[in-house]
Amino acid sequence: MADLQALIDEIKQTRDEVKLKIHLGSKELQDEWDELEEKWNSFEAKAKLGESAENVGEAASLLGDELSAAFKKIKSAL
Repeated sequence: MADLQALIDEIKQTRDEVKLKIHLGSKELQDEWDELEEKWNSFEAKAKLGESAENVGEAASLLGDELSAAFKKIKSAL
């Protein structure tokens, strides 16, 4: 679970940085941001469930990796 919490913390930090800059981005990046926000909300919910259910935790970790990569992609594009 420590690995999952570290992933959550990393994603939150990157997400916050991107959120501060997103208004300067292109429409394409804003659309991608909106899609990521939906995935983020799903990830947070699954991660909380993952605290008590191992299989959900694994799914949350996979989604977390996807979110992390996507937020970093947007961050590097800004």
